[in-house]
Amino acid sequence: MSVNEELAIQTQGLVKYYGRVQALFGLDLEVRQGEIFGFLGPNGAGKTTTIRCLLDLIRPDGGSVRVLRMDPQKEPVAVRKRVGYLPGELHLEDNQTVAGELHYLVGLRGRSVDWQEVVKIASRLDLDLKTPVKNLSKGNKQKVGVLQALMHHPDLLLLDEPTVGLDPLMQQEVLRMIAEEQARGATIFFSSHNLSEVQETAGRVGIIRKGKIVEVAETEMLIQRAIRRVRIRFKQAVDVEFLCRIPGVKLLSGEGGLNATVQIDGEIDSLIKALAAFSVSDMDIERPSLEEIFLAYYESGRKEAN
Repeated sequence: MSVNEELAIQTQGLVKYYGRVQALFGLDLEVRQGEIFGFLGPNGAGKTTTIRCLLDLIRPDGGSVRVLRMDPQKEPVAVRKRVGYLPGELHLEDNQTVAGELHYLVGLRGRSVDWQEVVKIASRLDLDLKTPVKNLSKGNKQKVGVLQALMHHPDLLLLDEPTVGLDPLMQQEVLRMIAEEQARGATIFFSSHNLSEVQETAGRVGIIRKGKIVEVAETEMLIQRAIRRVRIRFKQAVDVEFLCRIPGVKLLSGEGGLNATVQIDGEIDSLIKALAAFSVSDMDIERPSLEEIFLAYYESGRKEAN
């Protein structure tokens, strides 16, 4: 496997079985250094399995992995020193205080951490370091997970559902912290069910379905090229049937020739050029959300299975 020095994560042909059940089917993935990459898929699609393979927490049954140009199977300690990892299910020691748990994790990581930085992050997260872990709410345990992933300012952050269980204001604070880590030069790879935060934060996204990558694209480009709905209001009544003859355009409704609603798949340029021959008083373009695009991929997958 050739190693691309501009990639923070590179997998080729990744295969993983759990007994007779296959979880990953030759997964190819590339994440560039310094980007925020959103990894999308429902439970069981293979997101967590992929992340665990990246850290050698589980071994793939085929394919190859490089993380920060290293092989996690050959250099697991070196990889983990440079990675901040937030698992989807974080297990903490109930009898420790938050500070005690973090000191323990600092020792395991084998990399010096400025404790004042820990205090600073805890303050931003509104997290009391003196509180026993057993007294923490689910949301506050999630804050501990975020803190331990960020506290050593790693070169790569692997975050499995980083804002789950947090209130909206704290979700925004965590996203700000992730953006700050990227500005510092870190690479962020995170999975999420909250597609609006992926749309807001990630420069590129990968969609995984049944252990296979079905799409990787820049977030904005993915939204731009997706199906969208356009509402048009004409100054004078027209025969809206002309809209049906425009490539990629489907007429959904035409009310008295003054109003029309169309669905357009792909570029909108052909529609704009056709409308130039008419007097248009208003036009509203409804762009799809990342959630609608994501659901469209899974809907097509269900149709293929049937």
